[in-house]
Amino acid sequence: MAVFTAVSLDDLSQWIKQFPLGRALALEGISSGIDNSNFFLTCERGEFVLTIFENLGFEQLPFYVQLMRHLAERGIPVPSPVPNGEGELVVTLHDKPAIIVSRLSGASQLDPQPVHCAEVGAMLARMHLAGRDFTLSQPNLRGLDWIRATAPTVLPLISAPESQLLQGEVAYQTDFAGSATYAQLARGPVHADLFRNNVMFEGERLTGCFDFYFAGVDTWLFDVAVTVNDWCVDLASGRLVEPRVRALLDAYHAVRPFTPDERAAWLPMLRAGALRFWLSRLYDLHIPRAAELLTPHDPTHFERILRERIEHGAPELPP
Repeated sequence: MAVFTAVSLDDLSQWIKQFPLGRALALEGISSGIDNSNFFLTCERGEFVLTIFENLGFEQLPFYVQLMRHLAERGIPVPSPVPNGEGELVVTLHDKPAIIVSRLSGASQLDPQPVHCAEVGAMLARMHLAGRDFTLSQPNLRGLDWIRATAPTVLPLISAPESQLLQGEVAYQTDFAGSATYAQLARGPVHADLFRNNVMFEGERLTGCFDFYFAGVDTWLFDVAVTVNDWCVDLASGRLVEPRVRALLDAYHAVRPFTPDERAAWLPMLRAGALRFWLSRLYDLHIPRAAELLTPHDPTHFERILRERIEHGAPELPP
């Protein structure tokens, strides 16, 4: 969500007329994240978010945009895409794909307590169930295929201990992905990036989640693991905070019970989630892109998490 493509109100004066939103009154770049250009957009008819896609093309975007629409229609609190007068959800702005979505109320909860984790767990389970009849399909573009293709690019740029860990974990995940246990895991559309800054709260009530642009079809357990690795960790050490873990997993389990295969796969999936984000942050750090507002994330955070999971494991899933 860095600003790679600069946009002004003058740029929007004619472009915005295709949408039923009235005039654009204010525009503010959003600096967090590193993959798309995002702006808070105030129009005569409300508050919205404008996204310009820097890496995704028109052929990939229907999955993300239609998934948001699908989930919103089933009561999941996600941004709703705004169609233009022709019914199009994805349109061109500065020669790149762009969309406008509704802006959620509330604020990110960056110091979550068990009550917040329980809200996230229950919502994630509802989201997975709501996506079962979604007809479009796209693989997780940051899944194991991407990891295996990207790791060789990063290996010459990192230290020997980092290289040893990265190569060992890629081999471990490759072996596990070929196992009978992995083949039995429930699958469907996943958010794949449900971090603290992608969920909104008003007090202890979850009001919505957003940023679906890493979504894809993968195991639901991978989505749970990514979420736990952010919401339930001590940021300084990477250790899991058990009351938060229990709250999130119990709330998820109450909506969609975990299976025996998922219990067996839990620790490998936690490691897979840590590996995915460690590698993407290594790549962004060592192979940077220019942006007007760019906030690269520290890869050592997820290196700590990965090492912690390898060395100390994790609480088991609910029975």
